[in-house]
Amino acid sequence: MLTIGVDIGGTSVRAGVVEADGTVLAEAAAPTAQRARSLDDTVAELVGDLAAQRPVAAVGLAVAGFVDPDRRSVAFGAHLPWRDDAVVERLTDRLGLPVVLEHDANAAGLAEHRVGAAAGASVAVLVALGTGIGAALLVDGAVYRGAFGVAPELGHLTVVRGGRPCPCGKRGCLERYCSGTALGRSAEELIAATEDFSLLRATWERAEPVTGRDVAHAAEAGDVLARRVVDEFAEWLGQALALVADVFDPDVVVIGGEVSASADLYLDRARRRYADEVTGGGHRRLADVRAAVLGGRAGIVGAALDARERAAQR
Repeated sequence: MLTIGVDIGGTSVRAGVVEADGTVLAEAAAPTAQRARSLDDTVAELVGDLAAQRPVAAVGLAVAGFVDPDRRSVAFGAHLPWRDDAVVERLTDRLGLPVVLEHDANAAGLAEHRVGAAAGASVAVLVALGTGIGAALLVDGAVYRGAFGVAPELGHLTVVRGGRPCPCGKRGCLERYCSGTALGRSAEELIAATEDFSLLRATWERAEPVTGRDVAHAAEAGDVLARRVVDEFAEWLGQALALVADVFDPDVVVIGGEVSASADLYLDRARRRYADEVTGGGHRRLADVRAAVLGGRAGIVGAALDARERAAQR
C-alpha cells in the first residue's frame, strides 16, 4: 500500500508518495496559497499529479496549525487561510481518497517514532526547532493530543518573565530563546552590545536580519561571537530538556526541525545542562537525546504513515 503525505506550511506545500518503510518515491511542491479554496486547489493538484504516477490508497495532511480533536477540521493556523474549515470532508470528496489530518509536529514525531530516531521508544518527545518550536508526545506509539488537541505547546512556556515579545501575544516564551529565530535575535543583540569582530557584523550593519542559518555557518567557521550565541542556545535547550523530563519522563527525546542540521554544534552541551538541571539529576535515568534522522521530509513521511495506518484499520 502506497500513501501520499502532504506537509502544509506557511510558505510551501510539499507532497510525496511514501512506502511502508518511510521511503519517499516521488515528490512535488508548490507555494502556499493565501485563500482557503486556493489552498484546496494546491493540495488537490499536487495529490493528483502524484497519484497519476503511482496507485495510492490514502492521503495524510500535516498542517502547521491547530487541528480539532476529531482531526477533521483545521481550527486555526497563523500562516494558513483555513479557519474552522472542515478540510477532511471537503478534500475526501474532491480527491476520491480517504484523507487523514494531523498537526505537523505530531506527524514529524510519528515519523521519527515509526522509522526514525525514536523507533521503539516507549515515551518519545519530538522537539522541532525552526522558526519557533514545535513539539509532539508519543506514548506507547500513540500521539498524545490533550483534551482539546493542542498539546504539547512547549514553545510557549514562559521562561523569562517580561522577556522578549512573542507572536503568540505573550512575552518570554521558550521559543524566543531556543529556536532558529532566537539564534538570529541573540546574535543581533550581542553584536549591538560589543565591538568584537564577527563574520555576522556586516549583515547586521546592512540592517539585514541575521538568521539562525547565518549563525550556524559562522560558528562552524570558528566565529567566536557566533560560538557564544550557539552556546547560549545550548544552555536554553538543556533547560528545556530538563522541563520536558520533569513533566513527561520520556526515554527518548528527538531534536528535529531546521536547527537540528547543526546539532553537532550544540547537542553535547545541551545534554550536559539537561543532566545538571533535571530534578534528581545523578539519581535517575535520563532520556536518550538524539538528533532527528528524517530531516525536512519528516512531516511528509509521518502524514503518509498516519494515513496508511488509518486506512489499514478500516
